[in-house]
Amino acid sequence: MNKKQLLKRFGKNVKIERIKQDLTQEKFAEKMNVSQNYIANIECGKANMSLAKVLELSEFLQVDIGVLLKFD
Repeated sequence: MNKKQLLKRFGKNVKIERIKQDLTQEKFAEKMNVSQNYIANIECGKANMSLAKVLELSEFLQVDIGVLLKFD
């Protein structure tokens, strides 16, 4: 797995969890106090986040960080 594939898979995991909670990108961005564009970039695999931000994201989604970092 290369960096691009990893970021895309992570973004897909974020999107799945966001949708499970019936949140739009806009609502989720508002909840996290970030822009909708930032959420879109994460979900498209364009944002390379720090581990601290990944942890924060998992807390806002109320899922274990391992769920977002599962790549199999």
